[in-house]
Amino acid sequence: MEKPYGSMEGGYRRQTQNPSAFTPGKRKRLNIVAILINVFAPWLLFCGIYAAMSFQLHYTSYALAWSTVASGFLLAAISAFMAHRIKMRDQDPTWHTFAALAFLIATISAAVFGDMNYSYNMAPYYELENIATYPAVDPSRERGVQLMDAGRVYFEAGTGLDTSKSMVFQNSDRYCVAPIVSGQAPLTTYDFWAVGINCCGDKASDFRCGEATNPKARAGLRLMREDQRRVQHQGLAPALL
Repeated sequence: MEKPYGSMEGGYRRQTQNPSAFTPGKRKRLNIVAILINVFAPWLLFCGIYAAMSFQLHYTSYALAWSTVASGFLLAAISAFMAHRIKMRDQDPTWHTFAALAFLIATISAAVFGDMNYSYNMAPYYELENIATYPAVDPSRERGVQLMDAGRVYFEAGTGLDTSKSMVFQNSDRYCVAPIVSGQAPLTTYDFWAVGINCCGDKASDFRCGEATNPKARAGLRLMREDQRRVQHQGLAPALL
């Protein structure tokens, strides 16, 4: 007698001939090499892309850093293609599917977090390393336009902050500035300012950013974050005139 559901039985037979490694009730020897590759390869890919996006390579060669991200997507696409081919042959594509997803997640997360780390931490550092340093600057004699390319400034002895002229601007954060002066005599113009974020009180004279209370502090670094500089200049324009 002819079986009406022979095709379904045949399909079921093909499935039981190639069970997944994770099918309940089925014993199948696990591929240790595949396990190790799927555990360590995505992690190594993440570390490589994160390093390329975070550090010197991103600063010196923007395109090359992003090409590592493209390589990660390509690797994920190749793994997905191999999983599809294996499935079309009625074989188990579990490990290749897992590898494709793991490579994709590793690439996206490394690109996002690496770029964030570069933008907020490493880019200001690399920019500071490549701009000028000025020693023995006297705020009473020097003008800001003479030090437009300054990254590090070392002031002469006797230099300090005039907190009586400090100002506060409240945005989403509290932006604080205080003029850098030489001695007690008032200056014609105040071209050098110590700046900080969320480090001063409601009163303008309550300026405690960085080493403001240290009488031996006589050096400063340029504020490198463009978004922070823009807010400082917009909100505290009257003090900077």
